[in-house]
Amino acid sequence: MERLPRTLELFYDVLSPYSWLGFEILCRYKNIWNVNLQLRPTLIAGIMQDSGNKPPALLPRKAKYMESDVRLLGQHLQVPIRFPKEFFSVILEKGSLLAMRFLTAVNLEHPEVLEKASRELWMRVWSRDEDITEPRSILAAAEKAGMSTEQARGLLEKISTPRVKNQLQETTQAACKYGAFGLPVTVVHLGDQTHMLFGSDRMELLAYLLGEKWMGPVPPAMNARL
Repeated sequence: MERLPRTLELFYDVLSPYSWLGFEILCRYKNIWNVNLQLRPTLIAGIMQDSGNKPPALLPRKAKYMESDVRLLGQHLQVPIRFPKEFFSVILEKGSLLAMRFLTAVNLEHPEVLEKASRELWMRVWSRDEDITEPRSILAAAEKAGMSTEQARGLLEKISTPRVKNQLQETTQAACKYGAFGLPVTVVHLGDQTHMLFGSDRMELLAYLLGEKWMGPVPPAMNARL
């Protein structure tokens, strides 16, 4: 029996630590499961506004739990997450608009480096407590991800163009149409069936939907340390 084509769309924002966790797991499994993983840079602020949801950090008990949860998950998943010292400023004031527009431009012009560029922006904000809101910060991340200075500057010049702005808005709206109320969201396309999974902790269910084996967040014989 011929296997149905399997495509996964990952909607994510580098402002979301849980998005990073889900991203790394899917990047580890995409070849093992032989799926077409499509990365979708999305603006989490737009998701929150459209759904009426609020960041968990606004509730003190949730914020306290989230810090412990993310730290333990980072250890378990072998992802070097550390909370920014000025957490509320980073999450609630600075945001991620510039970073997500840049990743949108990367996806449009150089999709082959989107995975590395996304990871480097997560490393900056969630591991090294570095800025992702200034152009020079974006350039530094892009160069560390393997892009030339000329290439990175060219993309940065395009982040305010209608093409990039509209694409980020369209991607965010697409996530909302799937039912997103936060990020990450993984949309599973199996033939004519579509499933939306929220969060980074639905990977075992994802394996079930794909008919694949779940071998934990770090598959055997894989060097997952970042």
